[in-house]
Amino acid sequence: MVAPGFVECTGKAREALPHETPLITTLVAGFGLAFLFGLMAQRLKLPLIAGYLLAGVVIGPFTPGYVANMELAAELAELGVILLMFGVGLHFSPRDLMAVKAIAVPGALGQIAVATAFGTALGWTLGWSLGAGLIFGLALSVASTVVLLRALQDRNLVTTDKGRVAVGWLIVEDLVMVISLVLIPPLAGLLGGTAIPVAEEAEAVAEVTSNIGIGPIAATVMITLAKAAAFVALMLIIGQRLVPWILHFVSQTRSRELFRLAVLAIALGVAYGATHFFGVSFALGAFFAGMVMSSSTLSQQAMRETLPLRDAFAVLFFVSVGMLFNPEVILTSPLAILGTVLIIVVVKSVAAYYIVRAFGHGHDKALTIAASLAQIGEFSFILITMAVTLDIVPAEARDLVVAGAMISILMNPLLFHLLDRREARKAQAGDQAGDQAGDQAGDQAGATTEEPGPRSAAPSEASAPHPSSLPPAA
Repeated sequence: MVAPGFVECTGKAREALPHETPLITTLVAGFGLAFLFGLMAQRLKLPLIAGYLLAGVVIGPFTPGYVANMELAAELAELGVILLMFGVGLHFSPRDLMAVKAIAVPGALGQIAVATAFGTALGWTLGWSLGAGLIFGLALSVASTVVLLRALQDRNLVTTDKGRVAVGWLIVEDLVMVISLVLIPPLAGLLGGTAIPVAEEAEAVAEVTSNIGIGPIAATVMITLAKAAAFVALMLIIGQRLVPWILHFVSQTRSRELFRLAVLAIALGVAYGATHFFGVSFALGAFFAGMVMSSSTLSQQAMRETLPLRDAFAVLFFVSVGMLFNPEVILTSPLAILGTVLIIVVVKSVAAYYIVRAFGHGHDKALTIAASLAQIGEFSFILITMAVTLDIVPAEARDLVVAGAMISILMNPLLFHLLDRREARKAQAGDQAGDQAGDQAGDQAGATTEEPGPRSAAPSEASAPHPSSLPPAA
């Protein structure tokens, strides 16, 4: 679960805070710098997320100058997480996933396993525990929904076969991350972090089932899964009918303001209820709120109405993540950053390419999917920050994830640019081949017209008294 105080500072960062700043100052600094750096990224044809992260680094506690209020940024980032996950749920389509399940499900799971294994190995070489390496590798295995959809939309690939496979692949990755956010807190003790106190119901279950080898931790995991399953069942059975009915009822008022408020109230209310009554994360609650809303015929309108607010708080989320980044890691751990980037850009892409090829798909589709997944984003930040809060991974792991995200997001447009140039050369070669084929066909047709065949090579004098051309010279 994304714990309260989503963004936590280290002791060094706390000492760097000069004073508490009011909310309005933090908002002005966050939005202002995010706009400036986002504009620079747009002019350079780079993803906007890179600009938002850099804006957070500038106003963070590890760089000189103004330092924004970290606690206020943390609370605003919580809203950004909820609205981001709500947007992911709105984009989730079981029908689209089922259409490409044959490649998306095993492909995504295989690629996650490969990236997690390499991330665990890198963590082991850095002296981390096995649990820290697993969480670190898991954070490197999931691509950014925002970056991937933007890249596909810019090239009109969302509705193509390649785009549907990439989106389905991403949906499976998101589902794995949602499950991970549910399971990691009760397993924090086993993963080497701070164990969450065992609840009374878990102790009772452990006492009853102690004779079959179920201890307090296993009982806590079982109760967590049972609560999550109960929440999912409630949303699929009741929420699937209630939420669309509420939207249709509000839409009859013909008030955009009330409709917008209804959508936000459902998203925030379901997220809060999931945490307060079922003990699962805000992210899971917001995701299922968006998923059940996506089944409504008004889902597209809901997406349009909440998009500005969602984008605004998403900006603050990425800014708050940038505030966590300590640039000193570039000087102190350059090889670790290089290894992180290689896992994200090379290992994930190569694994995705060969998995797609192994399922019998073409070279072009494999390259597109490999390039689409060669980056990380919002889920990686949520996961690694929660792991730092639970003391599973060191703060250095968060710095490596943020650095890897920034570099991979900057490199992702370059990969797509190379693919675009390859497609352009392929199309040009096809046109040239077509022109050559046309010229050859024309030459053959002309030769057939001008040069008679064997049967007409010796016409009789009666049939050709007046030849149209002189006979060829001997």
